Amino acid sequence: MNKPTSSPASSEHPEHEGLTPHLVMVIATACGLIVANLYYAQPLAGPISAALGMSASQAGLIVTMTQMGYCLGLLLIVPLADLLENRSLIVWMTRLVMLALLVLPFSSHPVPFLLAIGLVGLLSVAVQILVPFAAHLAPEAIRGRVVGNVMSGLMMGIMLARPVSSFVAQFFSWQTIFLLSAGVMLALSIVLQRVLPQRIPITQSSYRDLLLSMVHLLTHTPVLQRRAFYHACMFGAFSLFWTVTPLLLAGAPYLFSQGKIALFAFVGVAGAIAAPIAGRIADKGWTWPASLAAMGIASLAFLSTWLFHQPGLFVLALCIAGVAIDFGVTANLVLGQRALYVLAPEHRARLNGLYMAIFFLGGAAGSALGAWTYAHGGWIWASTLGAALPALAFLVCLTEKRT
Repeated sequence: MNKPTSSPASSEHPEHEGLTPHLVMVIATACGLIVANLYYAQPLAGPISAALGMSASQAGLIVTMTQMGYCLGLLLIVPLADLLENRSLIVWMTRLVMLALLVLPFSSHPVPFLLAIGLVGLLSVAVQILVPFAAHLAPEAIRGRVVGNVMSGLMMGIMLARPVSSFVAQFFSWQTIFLLSAGVMLALSIVLQRVLPQRIPITQSSYRDLLLSMVHLLTHTPVLQRRAFYHACMFGAFSLFWTVTPLLLAGAPYLFSQGKIALFAFVGVAGAIAAPIAGRIADKGWTWPASLAAMGIASLAFLSTWLFHQPGLFVLALCIAGVAIDFGVTANLVLGQRALYVLAPEHRARLNGLYMAIFFLGGAAGSALGAWTYAHGGWIWASTLGAALPALAFLVCLTEKRT
Protein backbone atom coordinates (compact mmCIF):
# COMPACT_ATOMS: atom_id res chain seq x y z
CA MET A 1 0.00 0.00 0.00
CA ASN A 2 2.40 2.63 -1.20
CA LYS A 3 1.72 6.08 -2.46
CA PRO A 4 1.38 6.20 -6.25
CA THR A 5 4.54 6.33 -8.27
CA SER A 6 3.17 5.50 -11.72
CA SER A 7 1.11 7.50 -14.13
CA PRO A 8 -2.36 7.98 -12.77
CA ALA A 9 -4.17 8.53 -16.01
CA SER A 10 -5.50 5.06 -16.56
CA SER A 11 -5.97 4.33 -12.88
CA GLU A 12 -8.50 7.12 -12.50
CA HIS A 13 -10.59 5.67 -15.34
CA PRO A 14 -10.83 2.01 -14.36
CA GLU A 15 -14.15 1.64 -16.20
CA HIS A 16 -12.02 0.95 -19.27
CA GLU A 17 -10.78 -2.19 -17.51
CA GLY A 18 -14.31 -3.61 -17.67
CA LEU A 19 -16.95 -3.81 -14.97
CA THR A 20 -18.78 -7.11 -15.08
CA PRO A 21 -22.06 -8.01 -13.34
CA HIS A 22 -20.10 -10.71 -11.48
CA LEU A 23 -17.71 -8.13 -10.05
CA VAL A 24 -20.61 -5.89 -8.97
CA MET A 25 -22.18 -8.89 -7.23
CA VAL A 26 -18.92 -9.70 -5.43
CA ILE A 27 -18.54 -6.09 -4.22
CA ALA A 28 -22.18 -5.95 -3.10
CA THR A 29 -21.82 -9.24 -1.21
CA ALA A 30 -18.58 -8.08 0.39
CA CYS A 31 -20.24 -4.86 1.57
CA GLY A 32 -23.08 -6.81 3.15
CA LEU A 33 -20.81 -9.29 4.91
CA ILE A 34 -18.45 -6.63 6.27
CA VAL A 35 -21.09 -4.14 7.44
CA ALA A 36 -22.95 -6.94 9.25
CA ASN A 37 -20.09 -6.99 11.77
CA LEU A 38 -21.38 -3.67 13.12
CA TYR A 39 -24.75 -5.12 14.05
CA TYR A 40 -24.22 -8.70 15.26
CA ALA A 41 -23.72 -7.61 18.87
CA GLN A 42 -26.74 -5.28 19.11
CA PRO A 43 -29.42 -7.90 19.92
CA LEU A 44 -26.90 -9.84 22.05
CA ALA A 45 -25.88 -7.00 24.36
CA GLY A 46 -27.76 -8.60 27.27
CA PRO A 47 -26.12 -12.06 27.24
CA ILE A 48 -22.71 -10.61 26.33
CA SER A 49 -22.74 -8.10 29.19
CA ALA A 50 -23.85 -10.82 31.61
CA ALA A 51 -21.04 -13.13 30.49
CA LEU A 52 -18.46 -10.35 30.91
CA GLY A 53 -19.74 -9.29 34.32
CA MET A 54 -21.02 -5.92 33.12
CA SER A 55 -24.01 -4.23 34.75
CA ALA A 56 -27.21 -3.59 32.81
CA SER A 57 -26.37 0.11 32.59
CA GLN A 58 -22.98 -0.74 31.03
CA ALA A 59 -24.43 -3.01 28.34
CA GLY A 60 -24.95 -0.02 26.05
CA LEU A 61 -21.17 0.39 25.84
CA ILE A 62 -21.06 -2.62 23.53
CA VAL A 63 -23.02 -0.74 20.86
CA THR A 64 -21.44 2.62 21.68
CA MET A 65 -17.87 1.34 21.21
CA THR A 66 -18.78 -0.13 17.83
CA GLN A 67 -20.33 3.16 16.73
CA MET A 68 -17.39 5.21 18.00
CA GLY A 69 -14.94 2.96 16.18
CA TYR A 70 -16.92 3.23 12.97
CA CYS A 71 -17.13 7.04 13.14
CA LEU A 72 -13.37 7.27 13.77
CA GLY A 73 -12.74 4.96 10.83
CA LEU A 74 -14.89 7.10 8.53
CA LEU A 75 -12.88 10.19 9.43
CA LEU A 76 -9.38 8.69 9.78
CA ILE A 77 -9.21 5.59 7.55
CA VAL A 78 -11.61 6.16 4.64
CA PRO A 79 -9.58 9.20 3.43
CA LEU A 80 -6.66 6.81 2.85
CA ALA A 81 -8.57 5.53 -0.20
CA ASP A 82 -7.69 8.85 -1.88
CA LEU A 83 -4.00 8.22 -1.12
CA LEU A 84 -3.23 4.47 -1.14
CA GLU A 85 -3.84 1.68 -3.63
CA ASN A 86 -7.42 0.66 -2.95
CA ARG A 87 -7.40 -3.12 -3.42
CA SER A 88 -4.58 -3.69 -0.95
CA LEU A 89 -6.18 -1.32 1.55
CA ILE A 90 -9.52 -3.18 1.39
CA VAL A 91 -7.94 -6.64 1.61
CA TRP A 92 -5.75 -5.79 4.60
CA MET A 93 -8.61 -4.17 6.47
CA THR A 94 -10.71 -7.30 5.92
CA ARG A 95 -7.90 -9.46 7.34
CA LEU A 96 -7.48 -7.18 10.35
CA VAL A 97 -11.21 -7.16 11.13
CA MET A 98 -11.00 -10.97 11.15
CA LEU A 99 -8.36 -10.79 13.89
CA ALA A 100 -10.45 -8.32 15.91
CA LEU A 101 -13.48 -10.62 15.62
CA LEU A 102 -11.46 -13.56 16.95
CA VAL A 103 -10.75 -11.67 20.17
CA LEU A 104 -14.46 -11.27 21.01
CA PRO A 105 -15.52 -14.88 21.78
CA PHE A 106 -12.42 -15.49 23.90
CA SER A 107 -12.75 -12.34 26.04
CA SER A 108 -13.63 -12.91 29.69
CA HIS A 109 -13.30 -9.27 30.79
CA PRO A 110 -15.07 -6.13 29.51
CA VAL A 111 -11.93 -4.16 28.60
CA PRO A 112 -10.47 -6.47 25.90
CA PHE A 113 -13.95 -7.12 24.52
CA LEU A 114 -14.81 -3.42 24.25
CA LEU A 115 -11.45 -2.56 22.69
CA ALA A 116 -11.80 -5.39 20.18
CA ILE A 117 -15.36 -4.49 19.21
CA GLY A 118 -14.24 -0.88 18.80
CA LEU A 119 -11.61 -2.14 16.36
CA VAL A 120 -14.29 -4.14 14.55
CA GLY A 121 -16.19 -0.89 14.03
CA LEU A 122 -13.04 0.98 13.01
CA LEU A 123 -11.99 -1.60 10.41
CA SER A 124 -15.46 -2.27 9.05
CA VAL A 125 -15.30 1.08 7.27
CA ALA A 126 -13.77 -0.98 4.49
CA VAL A 127 -17.32 -0.98 3.10
CA GLN A 128 -17.09 2.78 2.65
CA ILE A 129 -13.97 2.29 0.55
CA LEU A 130 -15.65 -0.44 -1.50
CA VAL A 131 -18.68 1.70 -2.42
CA PRO A 132 -16.72 4.60 -3.99
CA PHE A 133 -14.38 1.98 -5.47
CA ALA A 134 -17.38 0.56 -7.35
CA ALA A 135 -18.32 4.10 -8.41
CA HIS A 136 -14.80 4.55 -9.85
CA LEU A 137 -15.19 1.35 -11.84
CA ALA A 138 -18.56 2.36 -13.32
CA PRO A 139 -19.02 4.56 -16.38
CA GLU A 140 -20.92 7.80 -15.69
CA ALA A 141 -24.05 6.66 -17.55
CA ILE A 142 -24.67 3.69 -15.22
CA ARG A 143 -22.92 4.87 -12.07
CA GLY A 144 -26.15 5.29 -10.13
CA ARG A 145 -27.29 1.79 -11.09
CA VAL A 146 -23.99 0.24 -10.00
CA VAL A 147 -23.93 2.15 -6.70
CA GLY A 148 -27.56 1.14 -6.13
CA ASN A 149 -26.77 -2.54 -6.68
CA VAL A 150 -23.80 -2.35 -4.31
CA MET A 151 -25.83 -0.51 -1.71
CA SER A 152 -28.56 -3.14 -1.88
CA GLY A 153 -25.96 -5.66 -0.72
CA LEU A 154 -24.85 -3.33 2.06
CA MET A 155 -28.41 -2.74 3.23
CA MET A 156 -29.12 -6.47 3.18
CA GLY A 157 -26.13 -6.94 5.49
CA ILE A 158 -27.43 -4.28 7.89
CA MET A 159 -30.94 -5.68 7.96
CA LEU A 160 -30.05 -9.37 8.19
CA ALA A 161 -27.27 -9.07 10.79
CA ARG A 162 -29.54 -8.63 13.83
CA PRO A 163 -31.96 -11.50 13.15
CA VAL A 164 -29.14 -13.81 12.06
CA SER A 165 -27.13 -13.20 15.23
CA SER A 166 -30.27 -13.68 17.34
CA PHE A 167 -31.03 -17.02 15.73
CA VAL A 168 -27.44 -18.24 15.98
CA ALA A 169 -27.30 -17.28 19.67
CA GLN A 170 -30.62 -19.00 20.33
CA PHE A 171 -29.38 -22.34 18.95
CA PHE A 172 -25.67 -22.13 19.91
CA SER A 173 -24.08 -19.28 21.91
CA TRP A 174 -23.35 -15.59 21.49
CA GLN A 175 -19.69 -16.41 20.76
CA THR A 176 -20.60 -18.47 17.68
CA ILE A 177 -21.60 -15.59 15.41
CA PHE A 178 -18.22 -13.88 15.86
CA LEU A 179 -16.31 -17.09 15.10
CA LEU A 180 -18.39 -17.64 11.98
CA SER A 181 -17.89 -14.06 10.83
CA ALA A 182 -14.11 -14.30 11.37
CA GLY A 183 -14.03 -17.31 9.03
CA VAL A 184 -16.12 -15.43 6.48
CA MET A 185 -13.76 -12.43 6.61
CA LEU A 186 -10.76 -14.66 5.93
CA ALA A 187 -12.43 -16.23 2.90
CA LEU A 188 -13.64 -12.83 1.71
CA SER A 189 -10.14 -11.33 1.86
CA ILE A 190 -8.89 -14.10 -0.42
CA VAL A 191 -11.72 -13.54 -2.91
CA LEU A 192 -11.25 -9.76 -2.96
CA GLN A 193 -7.49 -10.14 -3.46
CA ARG A 194 -8.20 -12.19 -6.58
CA VAL A 195 -11.10 -10.37 -8.21
CA LEU A 196 -10.68 -6.66 -7.45
CA PRO A 197 -8.64 -4.64 -9.94
CA GLN A 198 -6.00 -2.26 -8.70
CA ARG A 199 -6.84 1.41 -8.32
CA ILE A 200 -4.03 3.88 -7.70
CA PRO A 201 -5.33 7.36 -6.74
CA ILE A 202 -3.90 10.45 -8.38
CA THR A 203 -3.73 12.42 -5.10
CA GLN A 204 -0.18 13.37 -4.16
CA SER A 205 -1.03 15.01 -0.82
CA SER A 206 0.20 13.80 2.54
CA TYR A 207 -2.15 12.06 4.96
CA ARG A 208 -2.17 15.18 7.17
CA ASP A 209 -3.17 17.36 4.23
CA LEU A 210 -5.93 14.89 3.33
CA LEU A 211 -7.41 15.14 6.82
CA LEU A 212 -7.21 18.94 6.81
CA SER A 213 -8.81 19.03 3.37
CA MET A 214 -11.91 17.35 4.80
CA VAL A 215 -12.70 20.53 6.73
CA HIS A 216 -12.52 22.50 3.47
CA LEU A 217 -14.69 19.95 1.66
CA LEU A 218 -17.31 20.09 4.39
CA THR A 219 -17.48 23.88 4.46
CA HIS A 220 -17.30 24.42 0.68
CA THR A 221 -19.44 21.62 -0.73
CA PRO A 222 -23.13 22.54 -0.50
CA VAL A 223 -24.22 19.21 -2.00
CA LEU A 224 -22.44 17.38 0.81
CA GLN A 225 -23.95 19.63 3.46
CA ARG A 226 -27.48 19.11 2.19
CA ARG A 227 -27.30 15.40 1.47
CA ALA A 228 -25.61 14.70 4.83
CA PHE A 229 -28.33 16.66 6.66
CA TYR A 230 -31.11 14.92 4.75
CA HIS A 231 -29.77 11.49 5.54
CA ALA A 232 -28.89 12.28 9.15
CA CYS A 233 -32.62 12.92 9.62
CA MET A 234 -33.58 9.80 7.67
CA PHE A 235 -31.06 7.52 9.37
CA GLY A 236 -32.09 8.94 12.74
CA ALA A 237 -35.67 7.84 11.98
CA PHE A 238 -34.43 4.43 10.83
CA SER A 239 -32.38 3.90 14.00
CA LEU A 240 -35.23 5.10 16.18
CA PHE A 241 -37.65 2.61 14.62
CA TRP A 242 -35.34 -0.40 15.00
CA THR A 243 -34.32 0.60 18.54
CA VAL A 244 -37.86 1.16 19.82
CA THR A 245 -39.81 -1.63 18.12
CA PRO A 246 -37.95 -4.50 19.90
CA LEU A 247 -38.66 -2.77 23.23
CA LEU A 248 -42.29 -2.30 22.25
CA LEU A 249 -42.82 -5.88 21.07
CA ALA A 250 -41.05 -7.41 24.08
CA GLY A 251 -43.52 -5.75 26.45
CA ALA A 252 -47.21 -6.27 27.10
CA PRO A 253 -49.48 -7.10 25.38
CA TYR A 254 -47.18 -8.57 22.70
CA LEU A 255 -44.55 -10.36 24.85
CA PHE A 256 -42.42 -11.36 21.84
CA SER A 257 -39.51 -13.71 22.49
CA GLN A 258 -36.07 -12.94 21.05
CA GLY A 259 -36.80 -15.39 18.23
CA LYS A 260 -40.05 -13.63 17.33
CA ILE A 261 -38.34 -10.23 17.45
CA ALA A 262 -35.71 -11.64 15.09
CA LEU A 263 -38.46 -12.74 12.71
CA PHE A 264 -39.97 -9.26 12.88
CA ALA A 265 -36.59 -7.75 11.97
CA PHE A 266 -36.60 -9.76 8.74
CA VAL A 267 -39.41 -7.58 7.34
CA GLY A 268 -36.98 -4.73 6.85
CA VAL A 269 -35.02 -6.75 4.30
CA ALA A 270 -37.70 -5.99 1.71
CA GLY A 271 -36.69 -2.32 1.87
CA ALA A 272 -33.32 -3.15 0.29
CA ILE A 273 -35.01 -3.34 -3.14
CA ALA A 274 -35.05 0.47 -3.08
CA ALA A 275 -31.29 0.71 -3.70
CA PRO A 276 -31.15 -0.36 -7.37
CA ILE A 277 -34.42 1.46 -8.09
CA ALA A 278 -33.05 4.70 -6.61
CA GLY A 279 -29.82 4.28 -8.56
CA ARG A 280 -31.67 4.08 -11.86
CA ILE A 281 -33.86 7.06 -10.94
CA ALA A 282 -30.75 9.11 -10.08
CA ASP A 283 -29.20 8.22 -13.45
CA LYS A 284 -32.27 9.78 -15.10
CA GLY A 285 -31.75 13.04 -13.21
CA TRP A 286 -34.77 12.72 -10.92
CA THR A 287 -32.86 12.95 -7.63
CA TRP A 288 -34.82 15.88 -6.15
CA PRO A 289 -38.38 14.56 -6.55
CA ALA A 290 -37.24 11.06 -5.60
CA SER A 291 -35.65 12.43 -2.42
CA LEU A 292 -38.88 14.17 -1.47
CA ALA A 293 -40.82 10.97 -2.12
CA ALA A 294 -38.42 8.92 0.05
CA MET A 295 -38.73 11.41 2.93
CA GLY A 296 -42.50 11.52 2.64
CA ILE A 297 -42.80 7.72 2.64
CA ALA A 298 -40.68 7.42 5.79
CA SER A 299 -42.61 10.10 7.67
CA LEU A 300 -46.05 8.77 6.73
CA ALA A 301 -45.02 5.22 7.66
CA PHE A 302 -44.67 6.24 11.31
CA LEU A 303 -47.97 8.10 11.32
CA SER A 304 -49.85 5.23 9.67
CA THR A 305 -49.36 3.05 12.75
CA TRP A 306 -51.64 5.39 14.72
CA LEU A 307 -54.64 4.07 12.77
CA PHE A 308 -54.52 0.63 14.39
CA HIS A 309 -55.11 -0.27 18.03
CA GLN A 310 -55.94 -3.99 18.04
CA PRO A 311 -52.64 -5.82 18.84
CA GLY A 312 -52.64 -8.11 15.80
CA LEU A 313 -53.41 -5.31 13.35
CA PHE A 314 -50.91 -3.01 15.05
CA VAL A 315 -48.10 -5.55 14.63
CA LEU A 316 -49.04 -5.92 10.95
CA ALA A 317 -49.00 -2.13 10.60
CA LEU A 318 -45.53 -2.08 12.22
CA CYS A 319 -44.31 -4.63 9.68
CA ILE A 320 -45.57 -2.55 6.76
CA ALA A 321 -44.15 0.61 8.32
CA GLY A 322 -40.77 -1.11 8.75
CA VAL A 323 -40.65 -2.00 5.07
CA ALA A 324 -41.69 1.54 4.05
CA ILE A 325 -39.15 3.21 6.35
CA ASP A 326 -36.32 0.98 5.19
CA PHE A 327 -37.36 1.56 1.57
CA GLY A 328 -37.33 5.34 1.98
CA VAL A 329 -34.06 5.41 3.92
CA THR A 330 -32.29 3.10 1.47
CA ALA A 331 -33.49 5.13 -1.52
CA ASN A 332 -32.38 8.42 0.04
CA LEU A 333 -28.97 6.98 0.88
CA VAL A 334 -28.31 5.93 -2.71
CA LEU A 335 -29.64 9.22 -4.11
CA GLY A 336 -27.25 11.09 -1.82
CA GLN A 337 -24.26 8.99 -2.80
CA ARG A 338 -25.04 9.38 -6.49
CA ALA A 339 -25.14 13.17 -6.05
CA LEU A 340 -21.71 13.10 -4.38
CA TYR A 341 -20.11 10.70 -6.82
CA VAL A 342 -20.52 13.06 -9.78
CA LEU A 343 -18.13 15.45 -8.04
CA ALA A 344 -14.35 15.34 -8.36
CA PRO A 345 -13.21 11.68 -8.28
CA GLU A 346 -10.01 12.55 -6.40
CA HIS A 347 -12.19 13.66 -3.45
CA ARG A 348 -14.68 10.80 -3.62
CA ALA A 349 -13.51 8.75 -0.63
CA ARG A 350 -13.29 11.79 1.64
CA LEU A 351 -16.71 13.03 0.57
CA ASN A 352 -18.15 9.59 1.24
CA GLY A 353 -16.44 9.41 4.63
CA LEU A 354 -17.84 12.79 5.68
CA TYR A 355 -21.30 11.92 4.40
CA MET A 356 -21.36 8.63 6.29
CA ALA A 357 -19.89 10.05 9.50
CA ILE A 358 -22.46 12.84 9.68
CA PHE A 359 -25.51 10.70 9.07
CA PHE A 360 -24.17 7.94 11.31
CA LEU A 361 -24.13 10.48 14.13
CA GLY A 362 -27.74 11.22 13.22
CA GLY A 363 -28.48 7.52 13.58
CA ALA A 364 -26.84 7.38 17.01
CA ALA A 365 -28.90 10.39 18.12
CA GLY A 366 -32.06 8.76 16.76
CA SER A 367 -31.41 5.61 18.79
CA ALA A 368 -30.77 7.52 22.00
CA LEU A 369 -33.71 9.90 21.59
CA GLY A 370 -35.97 7.07 20.49
CA ALA A 371 -35.28 5.08 23.65
CA TRP A 372 -35.81 8.19 25.80
CA THR A 373 -39.09 9.21 24.14
CA TYR A 374 -40.42 5.65 24.32
CA ALA A 375 -39.56 5.40 28.01
CA HIS A 376 -41.39 8.66 28.77
CA GLY A 377 -44.26 8.67 26.28
CA GLY A 378 -44.56 5.25 24.71
CA TRP A 379 -44.98 4.61 20.99
CA ILE A 380 -46.92 7.85 20.41
CA TRP A 381 -44.00 10.02 21.51
CA ALA A 382 -41.40 7.87 19.77
CA SER A 383 -43.32 7.65 16.48
CA THR A 384 -44.01 11.40 16.53
CA LEU A 385 -40.28 12.05 16.68
CA GLY A 386 -39.72 9.37 14.04
CA ALA A 387 -42.17 11.09 11.69
CA ALA A 388 -40.78 14.56 12.45
CA LEU A 389 -37.20 13.77 11.39
CA PRO A 390 -37.96 12.87 7.73
CA ALA A 391 -40.53 15.69 7.65
CA LEU A 392 -37.79 18.16 8.64
CA ALA A 393 -35.56 16.83 5.85
CA PHE A 394 -38.52 17.16 3.46
CA LEU A 395 -39.03 20.84 4.33
CA VAL A 396 -35.33 21.65 3.95
CA CYS A 397 -35.20 19.75 0.66
CA LEU A 398 -38.00 21.98 -0.67
CA THR A 399 -35.61 24.96 -0.38
CA GLU A 400 -33.03 23.30 -2.61
CA LYS A 401 -32.13 25.28 -5.71
CA ARG A 402 -32.24 23.04 -8.76
CA THR A 403 -30.58 23.40 -12.15
